[in-house]
Amino acid sequence: MIQHIFDSHAHYFDGRFLKETEGGADAILREVMASSVEFILNVGTNCQNSRAAIDQAAQYSGMYAAAGIHPEDCHFLPDADAALEELCRLLGTAETRKRDKLVALGEIGLDYHWESYGETPMDKKKQAYFFDAQMRLARELDLPVIIHDREAHGDCFETVLRHPQVRGVFHSYSGSAEMARELVRRGWYLSFSGTLTFKNADRVREVAASVPRERLLIETDAPYLAPHPMRGKLNHSGLLVYTLEALAKIWGCEVQEAADVTSANAKKLFCID
Repeated sequence: MIQHIFDSHAHYFDGRFLKETEGGADAILREVMASSVEFILNVGTNCQNSRAAIDQAAQYSGMYAAAGIHPEDCHFLPDADAALEELCRLLGTAETRKRDKLVALGEIGLDYHWESYGETPMDKKKQAYFFDAQMRLARELDLPVIIHDREAHGDCFETVLRHPQVRGVFHSYSGSAEMARELVRRGWYLSFSGTLTFKNADRVREVAASVPRERLLIETDAPYLAPHPMRGKLNHSGLLVYTLEALAKIWGCEVQEAADVTSANAKKLFCID
């Protein structure tokens, strides 16, 4: 059995766990964290579920939390400054972050995939405002960031360039090999999800092969992006072994080595002993 896996991006507060599994997220977490998964980063997308991520992390020694406002969630916030002030309070001080096991600011970024969110139109300016403000906050608090970049590669990269002192990870990376090389050169990490296993994802695998081993993380994005052959099903950290197998094939190494390398990288980025 593969050991010491670090799932660098999951959302265990998501309602799908309760709806689709008996016992909800807790039943899954008790099982996977007693076997192959050593660490999980539980990532918020707004202030409410970021608090839920923190509360869940308190229940498991190997779970940590991230707090931030996702580009999709920002559209439903009528007062941007009030929302950002609430996030500041949630992130607190170095002392409270240590208590809360808060190790990153995220998930933040840009998402141009949808034209609207129900009756709410997609607003690029609003997304940019939240993204830029949270990058400044990350600099002030000296926190790594977790970036969501969906069909917004150019604008995400330009935002990164405006904040040269901020570092972090582009989660479920979908950009080009050229952008990946430049991000790595500037000190960033790239994370790959179950998409690495998809039959039609040769380009993703080619990009992953171009990333230095010491800058690559793996993730589930649970409960989304379940790997092949589990596509369409509820994703969880126990399925990360499929992504590790795909990565090990790319690297030409044993699966345990891929787990060890990616775990060490995540611990380094998020300052976890």
